[in-house]
Amino acid sequence: MRITTKGRYALRAVIYLVNNYEGKPISIRQLSEIACLSPEFLEQIFFRLRRAGIITSTRGPGGGFNLTKDPKDVSIDDLFVAIDEGYHIAPCSSDDPDVLCERAQDCATCGFWNHTYEMLRTYFSSVSIQDVIDNNYMKLRLVNSSEGALST
Repeated sequence: MRITTKGRYALRAVIYLVNNYEGKPISIRQLSEIACLSPEFLEQIFFRLRRAGIITSTRGPGGGFNLTKDPKDVSIDDLFVAIDEGYHIAPCSSDDPDVLCERAQDCATCGFWNHTYEMLRTYFSSVSIQDVIDNNYMKLRLVNSSEGALST
């Protein structure tokens, strides 16, 4: 599994957005300079985040982008879903019918890959933007269980 540049940039940009402007809007240009990210790529990412309601934009002088929710209420999974970042580790765990493995019904490993994907999704859903900022993402540890539960 590999998180793409889009996923890494989205997380990095949102963290800079929260950390650097304490409620004041930040422009794409400012954010790209601070976070060393491509402004064109940020525009694409922010378009999706705004459409998903994770960020909002303000036009005009002093305008820019803000997080719409408290960072503790936005999970990494929320962010990845908003930008369409897939983190399926095998074709049999994909939601995309064009990618789905034709042997999924008969494959002995399909259940394993689906279970692993669900554990990742549960973990990404349990870690908030604030957890990453506070470096608290390790507070949750995956445990070996039949349901892929998380423990604190």
